[in-house]
Amino acid sequence: MKPIWIVDDDESIRWVLEKALARENLATQSFSSARDAIQALQSGTPQVLVSDIRMPGASGLELLQTVKAKHPGIPVIIITAFSDLDSAVSAFQGGAFEYLAKPFDVDKAVELIRRALDESLREIDVEQSAAQTPEILGQAPAMQDVFRAIGRLSQSNVTVLITGESGSGKELVARALHKHSPRASQPFVALNTAAIPKDLLESELFGHERGAFTGAQAMRRGRFEQAEGGTLFLDEIGDMPLDLQTRLLRVLSDGHFYRVGGHQSLKANVRVIAATHQNLEHRVREGLFREDLYHRLNVIRLRLPSLRERSEDIPILARHFLTQSGRQLGVEAKRLSPQAMQFLSQLEFAGNVRQLENLCNWITVMAPGQTVEIKDLPQDLVEERTHAPQPAQTLSAPASAAMPLPAGSDAGYTAAPAEASNANWISLLEVEAAHMLAQEQPEVMDILGRQFEAALIKIALKHTHGRKNDAAVRLGIGRNTITRKIQELGIGGAEDD
Repeated sequence: MKPIWIVDDDESIRWVLEKALARENLATQSFSSARDAIQALQSGTPQVLVSDIRMPGASGLELLQTVKAKHPGIPVIIITAFSDLDSAVSAFQGGAFEYLAKPFDVDKAVELIRRALDESLREIDVEQSAAQTPEILGQAPAMQDVFRAIGRLSQSNVTVLITGESGSGKELVARALHKHSPRASQPFVALNTAAIPKDLLESELFGHERGAFTGAQAMRRGRFEQAEGGTLFLDEIGDMPLDLQTRLLRVLSDGHFYRVGGHQSLKANVRVIAATHQNLEHRVREGLFREDLYHRLNVIRLRLPSLRERSEDIPILARHFLTQSGRQLGVEAKRLSPQAMQFLSQLEFAGNVRQLENLCNWITVMAPGQTVEIKDLPQDLVEERTHAPQPAQTLSAPASAAMPLPAGSDAGYTAAPAEASNANWISLLEVEAAHMLAQEQPEVMDILGRQFEAALIKIALKHTHGRKNDAAVRLGIGRNTITRKIQELGIGGAEDD
């Protein structure tokens, strides 16, 4: 770890901070002027910079400006006098981490430096992870299954059908399959079949000869030819017109095709990866998708989980997108407070990873300050979450454990993974309580208590198939108590046993 730089023309302040930080086993380097520190930046950088604001020669604000221009990730703590409010405001506007007012308590100064140190190390982790970021991010068990499948399939030429909701990252998976395959040095060509008008789609896929139709003034190579030797990714394959499905089937069957208006058979050496958000089995039954093509495409099926099924990945994805967005706009990456991150982790994200990425772009542009709180998020998002009816089982089934279950399943709520710890649902309870208190709702304790009791009783009844006696025994309460609670809470599905 790099040393903490202390910049102050007052030797006594430098000495006090050096000794205090030495007791914390933290290395320091001191400078008596901002000019000396600026000069030292040419050969090294600190982990944290602590600087007085008023010094002979260059000021602490000039030093702050220099550091932020060259090394925006270094936290800078500005030491200022109580009476110098304008300077404190200028420090924050210049990107200071925090300011320390004179005279200051040494222990509080060390605590503040510790916070800045943690922030600096966290920034390093983010930068390193961004530099080493794989093409797909995910730590959830469902995504680990996807990674294992990519590893097995990448060395094969077998056709792959990727299914999953819109915005779940199907093209990223296709690119990963190509990148790790023997075809990696050859082209990866993607075509969204739903985005191309029907009249042009055939030409896009197979190309056309000169004069094949009005406006075809020159021969054009299609996507199959462009992807020769590589991979052709056909997104939203479920929307392909039936007549083109027939032509695609022929290519997959014997590897040959004709350009539109052409008479010479062309050989295609292409690996086809298809993707859809639709249920192709239903499309086949409805006569909208050829069954033989379906079986040709469905050699290996790879299903991508929705973000709702892997909400434990939301923090790592959000940090990645914020870093990426900041880099693209040339600004320092925004950070989500623990409360804001917890709030996002509970959202459904109907648009999946794409929606989260768009939200992070919005935060980078619109959110005030570097640390983003819940109140800084888009108002419609906050209001939607705050006013949405909260089912009783929310407290017992954390968002990170939410998994769709078949109707009537005996699995009940036991689908929560083992890593969904007590701290997880307690933190969710705390967030919900904070929302209610912020809205000045009355009887918060009573409302949440009733939801908690209702959740426990519903889960117990589900586990015992509606038998009240068994549910009461499992919960450790009496039969009369559970009967009264069922009536008070309006819980259905219980049997008189």
